[in-house]
This record gives sequence, C-alpha cells and structure tokens, in this order.
Amino acid sequence: MKRHILQEYARVFTTFALLVAWVGCAATEDDKIPITTSSNEAKTYYLQGRSLSEKLLGQDARQYFEQAVAKDPNFATAHLSLALVQPTAKGFFESLNKAVAAAGKVSEGERWRILGFEAGVNANPLKAREYYQKLVQAYPKDERAHFILGNNFNNQQEYAQAVEHYKKAIEVARDFSPAYNSLGYAQRSLENYTEAEEAFKKYTELIPNDPNPHDSYAELLMKMGRYDESIAEYQKALSIDPNFVASHVGIAANLMLKGKHDGARAQLAGCYDMARNDGERRTALAAMTVTYVDEGNEDMAMTELKKQYELGKKIDDAAAMAGDLISMGNVLYETGKHDEALDRYKKAARLIKDSNLSQEIKDNTELNQHYFVAAVAMKKKDFSTAKAESEEYRKGVEALNNPNQIRRSHELAGMIAIHEQNYENALEELQQANLQNPYNLYRIAIAYEGKGDKEKAKEYCMKAAKYNTLPTLNYAFIREKAEMLHGAL
Repeated sequence: MKRHILQEYARVFTTFALLVAWVGCAATEDDKIPITTSSNEAKTYYLQGRSLSEKLLGQDARQYFEQAVAKDPNFATAHLSLALVQPTAKGFFESLNKAVAAAGKVSEGERWRILGFEAGVNANPLKAREYYQKLVQAYPKDERAHFILGNNFNNQQEYAQAVEHYKKAIEVARDFSPAYNSLGYAQRSLENYTEAEEAFKKYTELIPNDPNPHDSYAELLMKMGRYDESIAEYQKALSIDPNFVASHVGIAANLMLKGKHDGARAQLAGCYDMARNDGERRTALAAMTVTYVDEGNEDMAMTELKKQYELGKKIDDAAAMAGDLISMGNVLYETGKHDEALDRYKKAARLIKDSNLSQEIKDNTELNQHYFVAAVAMKKKDFSTAKAESEEYRKGVEALNNPNQIRRSHELAGMIAIHEQNYENALEELQQANLQNPYNLYRIAIAYEGKGDKEKAKEYCMKAAKYNTLPTLNYAFIREKAEMLHGAL
C-alpha cells in the first residue's frame, strides 16, 4: 500500500513539474505570426474563417473571410486566406493580387508568407521556401509556420522533411489538427501506411464531428485497396456534411476502381446537382471526365471537358479555360489525334498570354510549350525536333530551379528514349521523373519490358495498375493498359 502511495505522489509531482515546465515555455501571442488589421471585428471574422478553412470547409469559411476584408480592405492575410477558398481560378488570382498589393502594410512575417505563396504560384517553389524558412526562424513556436514550410517540402516530394516539420508543428500545438492530416498524407507517400493510419486516427480524435478526418482516412483505405471500407468511411464524412464534395468524389473513385463506372457517375451527378458554386460543379465534372477516360469513352470525356470550359468562359476565367484546353489536348493526344492536341495546347498558351495573369505565369506557360511540341514531334517520329524541344525545356526548368518541372523534363527525355527503343537511357531518365505519377510507373514497365526484364516490368505494371488514387487523367490513361500488360508478361 505504501508503495502505491509513493508511486501516486511521484506521479502527481511529475505531472506538476511537467505542467510548470510547459507553462514556463508555452508560446505567447508574441511567438506567433502577427495578424495585422485595423479592425477588431475583421480579425474576429478572420479567425472564424481560419478555423473553418483549416478543417477544409472552404465554402463555409469564405463568407467570414469576405466579411473580414469588407471591414478592412487592407487586411492582407485575410485576402490570402480568401484566395485559398475561392471556388474559381479567377477569384483566386483576384484575391491573391489584393493580398500582394497590401503586403507592404503588414508585419514582416505576414509579408514573408504572402510573398512566399506568390512565388509558389509563379512556379518558383524554392524561392517560396526561402520565405517560409524565414518564417520558421522568426517564429519557431508558431505551428502554422512549420505547417506552411512542411507543405512546401511535401509539394516538392521531399516527404521526410515535410514529416519533420509537421511533427514540429504538433510539438508546438498538440491539438493543431491540420498537421496530423498532412502528416498522414506525407507518410502515405513514403508508403509508411501504419504511421499514416495513426496520424489520421489522431486527426479524427481531435475533430470527430468534422467530415475531413473521415475523408482522409478513406483515401488511405482506397490507396491500400480496401475499397468497401473506404466507401464506408467516405459515407461517414457525408453523414456529417452531405455537401462535402471530396467525399462524393472519393466514393466515385472507389466505384470506378471496382469497375462500376455507371455507379461512379451517378454519385458525381448527385454531387453536381447539389453543388453550391462553379468550383464544386467543376470538381464533379472533372471526376466525371476521368471515369469516361478510364472506361475508354474519350468522346464523352471531351463532352465533360467542354462543359468545364464553358463554366470558365462564362466569367472569362483564363486560367481555368487554359487548364481545360490542356486537358482536352491530353485526351486527344492519348487517342492519337496529335495535331488536334497541339492545337489545344497552343490555344491554352494564347489565352494565358492575353490574360492579366503575372508575367511569371505567362513565361512558364510559354516554357511548357516546348514540352508539348516535343511530345507531339516524338509521336511523329521526328526525333530531331523532339530532342531539340526537350533540351529547350530542360534548360528552362533548370534555370528556374523548379524541382517538379525538372522531374517533368526527365519524364519527357524518358518518353523520347522509349520511342527510340533506347531502354537503358529511358530507365535512367524515368527514375528521376515524378514517381507519384502512375503514368511514369507504366513507362518504366515498358522500358523494362523492352530490355527483356519481365519481372521488373511486371512489378512496375502492378504499381501503376494498383496506384489507387483519386480520379486523375494520368491514371485513367494507363490503368487498363497496365493491367493488360501485366497479364501478358
């Protein structure tokens, strides 16, 4: 008995000591990135919106950010947050431009965050990282600073570094739920599925009455091929919020992977019918497009893409329309209509050139044309042009020092090498490409098959076929092909 009493005293003393230590080092308001506004009412609206947006309830958050900038038109941080929840690309850029315009009137920390985000949008993620690293150095006890830097690493596929910063965010604030969500995704990308599941379950514990934790966990289950469990988890999310669009798309993805394309489209049609804005309509239509491509019905896929284009045209949304034209071009390219595809790529570039988007975006769009011209020339067996355009693209993206685009230059070089039947060179290039793109996994399989290595070809065919992602065109283009090649090897 005495021993138990002594143990209890020790436990209480240890808890007290930890509490004192925690109080002594707890972050104060001065340790956080400032929130600069001339209106307390605007700040209240902003904080309400931030809480909702961090739970990925963008539609609900938008009204609060709109009220915040109405109360204080120079509220730069609120304009940035509003950009992130805008339902259209046009609205996104309008709000971002207002945030940048007001960045000179706010604290240094807020300015770094805004300029970092602008750099990322302008295809300069490493410049963005420099700003975000300044944030972390200046505000090491701000969980959002670590979270923002973690996202930058995550977006450049530097997952170990992303995990490090998400964990630091959690150390600073144990109840900061977005960090657990992103930590789960980063661990999933590292194929650490047990750790990913732990992160998502903790995320669910923190905000059990919100839809996104169930949605994120459902996506992990889908990735692992547990389709029915995934659908059940998505349905939990929709029982909390029937308008949670991501979960409608997730259910459709599972149904598509199970070969139930009509069921997938029925789910997406319901999502479209209840959509609250064009952003949600566009999301439903984009997923619908993928189901048709996955099924081999490219004509219907083009019909859905044209609907998306008309949504953008209605409000003269150049960025959205250009994206739709590129998607049309990709579908045409995959069906062997290479000249028509190139025509869509060129139209997309002209739209951006004639828009009021930043010069950096216009320059990057022009650079990307080298990729498209090379890819079309390759299909026509004009390897001289393909290689010359590929080299121009490589030099351009290396000058930008954009990791994702550098991976894409390796992808292009690998594609050309496959068509020249130079399989050794193809493998060297493709292993440096984006391996989160299932199409590149399929290309690697083809290269191994060309070398005569059937075992490695089968391995990569299976990786490509069972990539189990949310609806994307790149996956739909090759999923059935990968399964057929795997069966033939």
